[in-house]
Amino acid sequence: MNIVIINYNAGNTKSVENALLRLGIQPIISDDILTIQQADKVIFPGVGHAAPTMQYLKERNLDIVIKNLKQPVLGICLGQQLMCTHSEEGNVDCLGIFPVQVKKFNSNNPNEKIPQMGWNEIHQLKSPLFKAIPENAFVYFVHSYYCALSNYTIATTDYIIPFSAALQKDNFYAVQFHPEKSADVGNLILENFIKHC
Repeated sequence: MNIVIINYNAGNTKSVENALLRLGIQPIISDDILTIQQADKVIFPGVGHAAPTMQYLKERNLDIVIKNLKQPVLGICLGQQLMCTHSEEGNVDCLGIFPVQVKKFNSNNPNEKIPQMGWNEIHQLKSPLFKAIPENAFVYFVHSYYCALSNYTIATTDYIIPFSAALQKDNFYAVQFHPEKSADVGNLILENFIKHC
Protein backbone atom coordinates (compact mmCIF):
# COMPACT_ATOMS: atom_id res chain seq x y z
CA MET A 1 0.00 0.00 0.00
CA ASN A 2 1.23 3.45 -0.96
CA ILE A 3 1.12 5.77 2.10
CA VAL A 4 2.24 9.37 1.63
CA ILE A 5 3.06 11.75 4.49
CA ILE A 6 2.67 15.32 3.27
CA ASN A 7 5.95 17.16 3.72
CA TYR A 8 5.39 20.84 4.52
CA ASN A 9 8.04 21.50 7.20
CA ALA A 10 5.83 20.06 9.93
CA GLY A 11 7.71 19.25 13.10
CA ASN A 12 6.49 15.67 13.56
CA THR A 13 6.95 14.22 10.06
CA LYS A 14 9.85 11.98 11.12
CA SER A 15 8.08 10.65 14.21
CA VAL A 16 5.01 9.76 12.11
CA GLU A 17 7.31 7.97 9.66
CA ASN A 18 8.94 6.04 12.52
CA ALA A 19 5.52 5.02 13.89
CA LEU A 20 4.55 3.62 10.48
CA LEU A 21 7.89 1.83 10.16
CA ARG A 22 7.13 0.12 13.50
CA LEU A 23 3.93 -1.17 11.87
CA GLY A 24 5.92 -2.53 8.93
CA ILE A 25 4.88 0.26 6.56
CA GLN A 26 7.42 2.26 4.54
CA PRO A 27 5.77 5.61 3.80
CA ILE A 28 6.78 8.22 1.24
CA ILE A 29 7.40 11.74 2.55
CA SER A 30 6.64 14.22 -0.21
CA ASP A 31 5.26 17.62 -1.18
CA ASP A 32 4.96 16.57 -4.82
CA ILE A 33 1.39 17.07 -5.97
CA LEU A 34 1.21 14.02 -8.24
CA THR A 35 2.77 11.75 -5.60
CA ILE A 36 0.18 12.90 -3.04
CA GLN A 37 -2.72 12.54 -5.48
CA GLN A 38 -1.69 9.00 -6.45
CA ALA A 39 -1.30 7.74 -2.85
CA ASP A 40 -3.61 5.06 -1.48
CA LYS A 41 -3.77 6.94 1.82
CA VAL A 42 -2.45 10.33 2.90
CA ILE A 43 -1.29 11.54 6.32
CA PHE A 44 -1.26 15.30 6.97
CA PRO A 45 0.82 15.74 10.15
CA GLY A 46 1.59 18.94 11.97
CA VAL A 47 3.50 20.74 14.66
CA GLY A 48 3.86 24.46 14.18
CA HIS A 49 1.91 27.71 13.72
CA ALA A 50 -1.28 27.89 11.65
CA ALA A 51 -0.71 31.16 9.75
CA PRO A 52 2.77 30.56 8.22
CA THR A 53 1.84 26.94 7.56
CA MET A 54 -1.25 27.96 5.56
CA GLN A 55 0.92 30.41 3.64
CA TYR A 56 3.40 27.60 2.86
CA LEU A 57 0.58 25.35 1.63
CA LYS A 58 -0.94 28.08 -0.55
CA GLU A 59 2.39 28.99 -2.15
CA ARG A 60 2.69 25.38 -3.35
CA ASN A 61 -1.03 24.87 -4.19
CA LEU A 62 -1.11 22.14 -1.54
CA ASP A 63 -4.18 23.77 0.03
CA ILE A 64 -6.20 23.03 -3.10
CA VAL A 65 -4.68 19.56 -3.50
CA ILE A 66 -5.42 18.42 0.07
CA LYS A 67 -9.07 19.45 0.19
CA ASN A 68 -9.75 17.77 -3.18
CA LEU A 69 -8.23 14.40 -2.27
CA LYS A 70 -10.63 11.44 -2.66
CA GLN A 71 -8.64 8.76 -0.81
CA PRO A 72 -8.60 8.51 3.01
CA VAL A 73 -6.68 11.40 4.63
CA LEU A 74 -5.61 11.58 8.28
CA GLY A 75 -4.77 14.96 9.80
CA ILE A 76 -2.73 15.01 13.03
CA CYS A 77 -2.62 17.89 15.57
CA LEU A 78 -1.99 21.06 13.54
CA GLY A 79 -3.03 18.97 10.54
CA GLN A 80 -6.49 18.61 12.12
CA GLN A 81 -6.72 22.31 12.90
CA LEU A 82 -5.74 23.31 9.36
CA MET A 83 -8.54 21.11 8.00
CA CYS A 84 -11.06 23.35 9.78
CA THR A 85 -12.58 26.64 8.61
CA HIS A 86 -10.69 29.23 10.64
CA SER A 87 -8.05 29.31 13.38
CA GLU A 88 -7.57 31.92 16.07
CA GLU A 89 -3.85 31.13 15.82
CA GLY A 90 -2.76 33.94 13.53
CA ASN A 91 -6.44 34.69 12.73
CA VAL A 92 -6.16 32.67 9.53
CA ASP A 93 -8.64 30.98 7.20
CA CYS A 94 -7.78 27.32 6.81
CA LEU A 95 -8.74 24.54 4.38
CA GLY A 96 -12.44 24.49 5.25
CA ILE A 97 -12.88 20.72 5.05
CA PHE A 98 -14.61 20.65 8.44
CA PRO A 99 -17.03 23.56 9.16
CA VAL A 100 -15.43 23.97 12.59
CA GLN A 101 -13.70 26.88 14.34
CA VAL A 102 -10.29 26.45 16.01
CA LYS A 103 -10.09 28.42 19.25
CA LYS A 104 -7.42 29.08 21.87
CA PHE A 105 -7.76 27.62 25.36
CA ASN A 106 -8.60 30.28 27.92
CA SER A 107 -8.37 29.70 31.67
CA ASN A 108 -7.56 31.66 34.81
CA ASN A 109 -7.07 28.44 36.78
CA PRO A 110 -3.33 27.95 37.50
CA ASN A 111 -3.90 24.18 37.47
CA GLU A 112 -5.11 24.34 33.86
CA LYS A 113 -1.84 24.93 32.05
CA ILE A 114 -1.76 26.05 28.44
CA PRO A 115 -0.64 24.32 26.29
CA GLN A 116 -2.15 21.02 27.32
CA MET A 117 0.85 18.69 27.37
CA GLY A 118 0.55 15.07 28.31
CA TRP A 119 -1.82 12.13 28.44
CA ASN A 120 -5.59 12.56 28.44
CA GLU A 121 -8.61 10.33 27.89
CA ILE A 122 -10.76 10.14 24.77
CA HIS A 123 -14.49 9.42 24.99
CA GLN A 124 -17.56 8.78 22.83
CA LEU A 125 -15.55 6.99 20.19
CA LYS A 126 -17.25 6.37 16.86
CA SER A 127 -15.63 5.57 13.54
CA PRO A 128 -13.55 2.67 12.18
CA LEU A 129 -10.55 4.78 13.26
CA PHE A 130 -11.23 3.62 16.83
CA LYS A 131 -11.89 -0.05 16.13
CA ALA A 132 -10.92 -2.06 19.27
CA ILE A 133 -9.92 1.14 21.14
CA PRO A 134 -11.62 1.18 24.58
CA GLU A 135 -13.59 4.13 25.90
CA ASN A 136 -11.42 6.38 28.09
CA ALA A 137 -8.19 5.24 26.43
CA PHE A 138 -5.26 7.57 27.03
CA VAL A 139 -3.50 9.39 24.18
CA TYR A 140 -0.84 12.10 24.09
CA PHE A 141 -1.67 15.77 23.48
CA VAL A 142 0.45 18.91 22.96
CA HIS A 143 -1.65 21.94 21.94
CA SER A 144 -2.85 25.42 22.88
CA TYR A 145 -5.71 25.50 20.37
CA TYR A 146 -8.66 23.15 20.01
CA CYS A 147 -11.39 22.24 17.55
CA ALA A 148 -14.87 22.96 18.86
CA LEU A 149 -17.42 20.16 19.18
CA SER A 150 -19.56 19.62 16.08
CA ASN A 151 -21.61 17.07 14.18
CA TYR A 152 -18.31 15.79 12.80
CA THR A 153 -16.83 14.95 16.22
CA ILE A 154 -15.95 11.25 16.47
CA ALA A 155 -14.09 11.45 19.81
CA THR A 156 -14.13 13.99 22.62
CA THR A 157 -11.66 15.05 25.30
CA ASP A 158 -12.18 17.31 28.29
CA TYR A 159 -9.46 19.81 29.13
CA ILE A 160 -10.73 23.15 30.43
CA ILE A 161 -13.77 22.48 28.20
CA PRO A 162 -14.95 19.50 26.13
CA PHE A 163 -13.54 19.62 22.59
CA SER A 164 -13.08 17.43 19.52
CA ALA A 165 -10.29 14.91 19.99
CA ALA A 166 -11.11 13.64 16.50
CA LEU A 167 -13.21 14.61 13.49
CA GLN A 168 -14.47 12.81 10.41
CA LYS A 169 -16.19 13.97 7.24
CA ASP A 170 -16.40 11.64 4.24
CA ASN A 171 -12.83 10.48 3.47
CA PHE A 172 -11.24 12.99 5.85
CA TYR A 173 -10.21 11.92 9.37
CA ALA A 174 -8.38 14.09 11.87
CA VAL A 175 -7.08 13.79 15.44
CA GLN A 176 -5.91 16.51 17.82
CA PHE A 177 -3.61 14.15 19.72
CA HIS A 178 -0.41 12.53 18.48
CA PRO A 179 -0.99 8.84 17.69
CA GLU A 180 2.71 8.53 16.85
CA LYS A 181 3.47 9.38 20.52
CA SER A 182 0.53 7.50 22.07
CA ALA A 183 2.13 4.05 22.55
CA ASP A 184 0.01 0.97 21.78
CA VAL A 185 -3.27 2.91 21.51
CA GLY A 186 -1.73 5.28 18.99
CA ASN A 187 -0.20 2.44 16.99
CA LEU A 188 -3.62 0.76 16.78
CA ILE A 189 -5.27 4.00 15.62
CA LEU A 190 -2.68 4.34 12.84
CA GLU A 191 -3.18 0.68 11.95
CA ASN A 192 -6.96 1.19 11.87
CA PHE A 193 -6.53 4.11 9.50
CA ILE A 194 -4.40 1.98 7.20
CA LYS A 195 -6.64 -1.11 7.32
CA HIS A 196 -10.21 0.01 8.03
CA CYS A 197 -10.71 3.62 6.90
